[in-house]
Amino acid sequence: MEGDSALGACKLSRDAQFQAIIPVRGKILNCLKADYDKIFKSEIISDIIKVLGCGVEVKSKANKELSSFDISGLRWNKIIFCTDADYDGFQIRTLLLTMIYRLTPTLIEEGYVYIAESPLFEIIDKDMSYFAYTEAEKTKILEKLGNKKVTINRSKGLGENDPEMMWMTTMNPETRRLIKVTPTDAQATEQMFDLLLGNNLEGRKEFIAENGARYLDVADLS
Repeated sequence: MEGDSALGACKLSRDAQFQAIIPVRGKILNCLKADYDKIFKSEIISDIIKVLGCGVEVKSKANKELSSFDISGLRWNKIIFCTDADYDGFQIRTLLLTMIYRLTPTLIEEGYVYIAESPLFEIIDKDMSYFAYTEAEKTKILEKLGNKKVTINRSKGLGENDPEMMWMTTMNPETRRLIKVTPTDAQATEQMFDLLLGNNLEGRKEFIAENGARYLDVADLS
């Protein structure tokens, strides 16, 4: 879960019999570039690995406090990344995915890793709430409701959600939306992450030249 603010609503809405939450405060270390000594000195990374319980698939003197990988030690049947539906949230999600891909890739290969989709809009019609995860979904819901008077709330992040909304959209297995991470997804993420944040300066220049115009509306040029 991204941050302490979202943690509060999730703790109040979760089913504690089978759901556990660990907050990620700030940006997690870039495990693609960092060496193992630095990675295993990261408190949040070590805490996440310990909570998972299965150890790491890395042979290094730096991880002496963490056990060797054993899938039978995994304490959970799903590992779910839940971040805000904005660029900061996407970056944190990517950093977490990169961490799992580098330290415990078998969890991705065996289908344990998921991404929780966060709604962008809550559309309220009297006592009924609808959640839209894209602009296209919002349009479809509004078309379905016709001329009914509705209130549209734009999501300001998970920390703004009340426990009931968090349960319906994020925690409830019957109503939430999860994206299963595949090995192909992880490999593509690693390649893009390496291109944008790695040491391939020439490749990064070429990518920005070819694709930069697509992101001008969200670029910080101040």
